[in-house]
Amino acid sequence: MSQDLYRDITDFAHTTPGWFQHIAELWTEAGLLLFGVLFIVGWWRARPAGSRAMALAVLAPLGTAFGYVVSELLKSVVDEERPCRAVLGAAPSLVTCPPYGDWSFPSNHSAIAGAAALALALAWRRIAWLTVPMALLMAFSRVFVGVHYPHDVATGLVLGAVAAVLFVTLLTRPTGALVRTMRLSRSGAVTWLAGPGPAVPEAATRGRRREAMHRRV
Repeated sequence: MSQDLYRDITDFAHTTPGWFQHIAELWTEAGLLLFGVLFIVGWWRARPAGSRAMALAVLAPLGTAFGYVVSELLKSVVDEERPCRAVLGAAPSLVTCPPYGDWSFPSNHSAIAGAAALALALAWRRIAWLTVPMALLMAFSRVFVGVHYPHDVATGLVLGAVAAVLFVTLLTRPTGALVRTMRLSRSGAVTWLAGPGPAVPEAATRGRRREAMHRRV
């Protein structure tokens, strides 16, 4: 099933114009760079916000890295040959087939894409309309250029996304506490990294405001 779909997609790839094939080849790597830019933008926009928002922005790239590690660990266990060598009768891959020992399952690119898409969406919900299609296109491009099976990229997307969400969810609270501590630091570099946002929990700030209003009454 996956081999047949792989043949269909790679056959289709060879019917597309050369410029489109070139874009697909570039996108398999350029997408990762664009995610990196979005991590920086997400951190910058969270600097004046509360500690939780900053924690989510900081954890987004770390959660993505965790998703990659989980994918790489699974890849080291499952020795699946690349389809560009294993599938008989398939069209040649558009890019050089990775060397023997660089296994196919799961797709690390897809795991990174899935992790980055969901981690960024947790930190910056409105960006999901961009990051999710980016991840799907990146995963598809790995099959399009001929270096992965469809099940490689599907597993990579889900694995990376789940790993990143769990990582970010579990570490948001302690990271938020760390951000609050950093914002109280006397070091200019530390406070610049943590941002000028409020150093105390927002809930505590609201509580103090209520107490002040009661005292005035």
